Order: sequence, then C-alpha cells, then structure tokens
Amino acid sequence: MTAAPMHLDHLLVGGRVLTCAEPAGAPLVVHDDLVLGVAGGRLAYVGVGVPATAGPTPVVDLGGRLVTPGLVDCHTHAIFAGDRAAEFALRAAGASYLDIAAAGGGIAATTTPTRAASDDQLAASCTARLDRALAGGTTTIEIKSGYDLTCAGEERLLRVVAAVAAARRGRQQVVPTLLCHLIPAERQADRAAYVDELATVLVPAVGRTGLATSIDVYCDQGAFTRAETERLLRAGLAAGLAVRAHVGQFADLGGAELVAGLGGWSIDHVEQIGPAGIAAAAAAGTVAVMLPGACVQLRLPVPPVAALRAAGVAMAVASDLNPGSSYCETLPVQMWLATTHYGLTVDEAWRGVTCHAARALGLRDVGVIATGARADLCVWDAVHPAEVPYRYGAQAPAQVWVAGARVAG
Repeated sequence: MTAAPMHLDHLLVGGRVLTCAEPAGAPLVVHDDLVLGVAGGRLAYVGVGVPATAGPTPVVDLGGRLVTPGLVDCHTHAIFAGDRAAEFALRAAGASYLDIAAAGGGIAATTTPTRAASDDQLAASCTARLDRALAGGTTTIEIKSGYDLTCAGEERLLRVVAAVAAARRGRQQVVPTLLCHLIPAERQADRAAYVDELATVLVPAVGRTGLATSIDVYCDQGAFTRAETERLLRAGLAAGLAVRAHVGQFADLGGAELVAGLGGWSIDHVEQIGPAGIAAAAAAGTVAVMLPGACVQLRLPVPPVAALRAAGVAMAVASDLNPGSSYCETLPVQMWLATTHYGLTVDEAWRGVTCHAARALGLRDVGVIATGARADLCVWDAVHPAEVPYRYGAQAPAQVWVAGARVAG
C-alpha cells in the first residue's frame, strides 16, 4: 500500500545529521542520507529519501554541513544584576571561592544589585544573555531564581523569567526553576525560621502559580545542610515540583543519595560525590550535570567521570551561567572543557548538551532528532562532530532553527 502524501511545511536535505537518538551506550552516528520534514514546528519525517508530499513543499539544501539537535542548557543562573569581575581578579591572585564568600563576596554580592534592579532591567539583561546563548546554538535553556533570597523577591524573579519566556516563545524555550540558594546574611540568626518560611510559604506559592517546573536546592558546605535540603525538596514534591539539587561542589553531604531517593531529575556539580551517591544516581536514573566552567575557574578537582561512566549514570553538560564562577552563555566552550579537562568523549559531550541535558529537565521532545520531536536544530560549518568542541573559541552554528523556523544565521 502506498503511503498517503505528507503535509509538510518544508524539507531539509543534504545535511550530515547527528540525531543523538541512539540507545545508551551505542556510539553516535552521523547520517549522510537522512531527510528531515517539518510540520507544525515538529519533525514529522526523519528518514531516507524524500517523502511524497501533499502539494509543493519548500526544500532547504544544507550543503553537506553538520546538523545536530538544538543545544539544551540545563543549568543556568541567567537572571541577575551586577557583575563580580573584581572577584575574578581575586581568584586569579589566589583567593578561594569560600574565602571570598566569607568576606562578603560570592552569591551575597549579587543579591544587593539584583534586589535593587527593576523588573525591566532584569528582563533586559536576562534577554541579552539568552540572545548570546541562542547565537551559540542553545534552543532550550533553564533559568534558576536564587539571587534575591527573600520569598517575595524569589517569586518576583520567577515572574520576570516568565515574562522573558513569553516574549521568546517561538524563538527559544525557557524552563524556569525555583532555586533555594543559601541563607542570607540577615537571616543567619534565625536560620531554622528562614528554612521554614521557604518550605511553607515560598515553595507552595510557586507550586500554585506554576512559576517553576522544579525546585533546586544548594546542598553543600556554606549553603543548606542535608536535613534542610530534604525539608525543602519534600516541600517541592508536595507542591507538585520535580526535584533537583546542587550537590558535592565543595563537600559530599549525601545530597546525591537524597535526590536519587526522591526520584530527582538531576544532581549538579558532583565534584565531590562518593560511591554511594553514584550508585544511587545510577539506580534512580538521575542525571549528573557537569559544570566544567565553574569547576575549572574555581580550580576544583574534577568529578569522578570514570566512576560515573562505569555505573551507567547519564552525564549532562551545562554552562552554569552566573556572574561569579562561570560567566559564559555558550555551550561549545563547555563541551571543550568537558572533553579536555573532564575526560568526556566527544560522544558524551554531545549527549551532554542534547539528550541527557533534556532528561535533566524532564523533557523528552528536545535534544534529539527524531520523528515527533520539536524541530529545534543547529547547522554547523563542520562535517565532523568533534569540530565543534575542537574550535571552541570560534565555532558557532551557521543556522539555528527553533520549532521549524530559522531564527539565527
């Protein structure tokens, strides 16, 4: 029986297609013979040969260039005001992140300008960062709150993120996350009351309003304890939010085991993760998010990549875009760091910024080139996947497609 003609908006032909859709453990394959058919913002056809179409269909010849899924940045702090260039200089001179934080720098130094900025100022600076991310190939990007540290202020940040996301609809997908970052200086004397306020006021409010899809808690030395993290994550689950956490950047507090035990989407940083945390993440299918920009800039030991790989833990790679330790909007730089400093293979780096990053956000229709997925694509002036991290300072996609429309290049 002959297949009925397909209704397609356009066809993409002549590309070298990296689908990132192979089964776990299988090598990624570049396909020279795949044709991509777009309809309604999704990939309606991914196959060999041009399908029969209903009516004339525009054809785009990609000229033998590498085609990949649009990149997914699953961990950013893209909404903030001010900068911390002076801290960068201090670290370059030998000061540690924790030393700087203890002296009033670090996250606290971003809180004051962020609280003082207007909604319009925050939206404008966030939008500029997202534009740079998009130019680098990021078609789906997560944004965390976390730089106000009051209940009302964190809700405000998420409302601004929602407004930015609405303005970018059809141009870039924004995924909002509620981040419980740390205890502000003015609440250190009533720490327990502050945690209770987050758990009983802020988290339920965000769940009711739908301002975030997940809750992330910074479980580490100088931030929230394991017990505090569990209280906040369980409040998130009760409010209908998925759970994630910053864990093991400076110390292993057992956060990985906690998140995995709660069915969490991701554990992020993981420079200090032990065998128990790795085993728990593997059993639960929790993604380990690599943040090499921050790790290298802070001169931290790299995560135990070989152990994570051996256990079968999916590894994502993200920018950790933030003003203090990784002021970088583009993922190809992070892919370079992941391969050269962390020891990820090129295949692992590509999965890290596509299908595994999507898993870390609970998304199944981005980060792959497959029938039914969103038609989010990058077209690179390259023929081999290794060229993108290899030319890390110069490589940006020649074209970026979002929901089947060319939005850059």
